[in-house]
Amino acid sequence: MVKKVTQATGATSAGATPAEAMFAADEASRVLGIELLEQGEGTAVLRMAVTPAMVNGHGIAHGGYLFLLADSAFACACNSHGPVTVAAGADIDFVAPAYEGDVLVATARERTRFGRSGIYDVSVLRGDEVVAEFRGRSRSIRGTTTKESR
Repeated sequence: MVKKVTQATGATSAGATPAEAMFAADEASRVLGIELLEQGEGTAVLRMAVTPAMVNGHGIAHGGYLFLLADSAFACACNSHGPVTVAAGADIDFVAPAYEGDVLVATARERTRFGRSGIYDVSVLRGDEVVAEFRGRSRSIRGTTTKESR
């Protein structure tokens, strides 16, 4: 089931899911204006507008910001199951440049979970054009369900 999120902070009218609660506490994403649009079991959709501060010396969006957007979508998808889950590793392929003013949408999908590990793919698009492809490998922290229990 995919849940539309009603506010950029991750709060919903029916109460926060584990991914929404984690995203609401994610200061790094919030300061950059990243919005959680949808989330479900093993999925998430986030949006970010490229600001002037995100543009490098070549006049294109710095790859670190694209990675951060994809990584945030990955985090929401892999934390949708409840246990606190972190990145074990990730790779990104930059397919096309992004520019100031572009609105990017990152869609994360769970590919598989095995034991406490998982593999997730994230596509970052500008409209219908692929800007980057990201693959994240996750690991659930044994015996945790919230950050307070760590």
